[in-house]
Amino acid sequence: MARLFGTDGVRGLANEELTPLLAMQLGQAGAYVLTREKAHKPTIMVGCDTRISGDMLANALMAGACSVGANCVYVGVLPTPAVAYLTRKYKVDAGVVISASHNPVEFNGIKFFDGDGYKLPDALEDDIEALINSGMQGVTFPTGTGIGKIKYRTDAREEYINHAVRTVDVNLQGIKIVVDCAEGAAYYTSVEALKELGAQVVAIHNNPDGANINSNCGSTHMEELQARVVYEKADAGLAFDGDADRLLAVDEHGQLVDGDQIMAIVGNYMKSRGKLNQDVIVATVMSNLGFFLMAEKNGIRAEQTKVGDRYVLERMREIGASLGGEQSGHVIFLDENTTGDGLLSALHLLEVMVNTGEKLSALAGVMEVLPQALVNAKVANHKKEHYMEYPEIASAISELTDKFAGEGRVLIRPSGTEPLVRVMIEGKDKQQIQSEAVRLANLIQDIMF
Repeated sequence: MARLFGTDGVRGLANEELTPLLAMQLGQAGAYVLTREKAHKPTIMVGCDTRISGDMLANALMAGACSVGANCVYVGVLPTPAVAYLTRKYKVDAGVVISASHNPVEFNGIKFFDGDGYKLPDALEDDIEALINSGMQGVTFPTGTGIGKIKYRTDAREEYINHAVRTVDVNLQGIKIVVDCAEGAAYYTSVEALKELGAQVVAIHNNPDGANINSNCGSTHMEELQARVVYEKADAGLAFDGDADRLLAVDEHGQLVDGDQIMAIVGNYMKSRGKLNQDVIVATVMSNLGFFLMAEKNGIRAEQTKVGDRYVLERMREIGASLGGEQSGHVIFLDENTTGDGLLSALHLLEVMVNTGEKLSALAGVMEVLPQALVNAKVANHKKEHYMEYPEIASAISELTDKFAGEGRVLIRPSGTEPLVRVMIEGKDKQQIQSEAVRLANLIQDIMF
């Protein structure tokens, strides 16, 4: 049986895999496990992104939490980093976000934060899963006044905006920015924060209707933003994903600035001002080779973790790093928030532009992006961890690894959130690495699907 929790909570097709019943069970087990040591009546904060299944799952989860005696505070549509911040600020016992991040509308997810705003370690997720599998064995369900209640908050988004603009004190007067909100949780908070700091904002995909989240927009579909930045003669473009915990940018020429480049730009700026703790940035094995060469050249230590912002965060906490993240745009400023934060990432990037007077294209030149080919192989979800058990696949991977040794690298990994095996090849010849990645991905898909 596959583990219920992936790298970013519980994900699945809403109302088929991630059902209201499972959401209720997660509410019951999550509330019990996260608050079992508390002497008081616990409180859990719950938020969601804009997808249509959010209310259904949030209310089922809160019903489950209330049934084991926990109170809930429902803050509605808010970015994931906002829920993490507010969980910590208000000293509630746990936080929950109902979101499937960058995935299409038919999917949804449930992820938990502890009372300090951090995603849960594997051991606590395992405890929650074990309790569900046991049928909530040993849990007492209260009656009467012991049952929890739900409080609804409509002002929470303003508190998150205030936190962001206080944290990054930058004057954006005279800066024109195109912002792609992905029809998601950033549709209000990102636009209002940038306007409050004085920017001229051209907002696109900021009219969510429950069905259009991430649909040909946001950080997974950059083409429209790239064209719009050039058309508007804007200084930069910003693209969020559905729950606004990641950011990708576009320079004034319409060229992509990914998470590696954002970390390189902001990291060097922080280092120059003595704010990059221990002169270290934590990245993942998926970060471009050019990022690691940049770090070496600029006296920055680059630590590597496996893919997943939770693993980046764990390493940051272990070594006391202030900056870390992923190529995909999850960037963590640990002195300011406990998870990837698209809005803070945007404001810090703009801060460097304003304070240095440099165009974003010039700043992005701090690192050379070496060609990468990333191709997804669709496989059955329960098989994706076992690709190396197929001799033909293992042999093909070994041959490619030998072929690119010294000239690049080959990285194969199962997706933590989708039924995919990702094939990434890095090298000097873009056409060659693309064809090899497609060939290997097709092989994996044909054998394992």
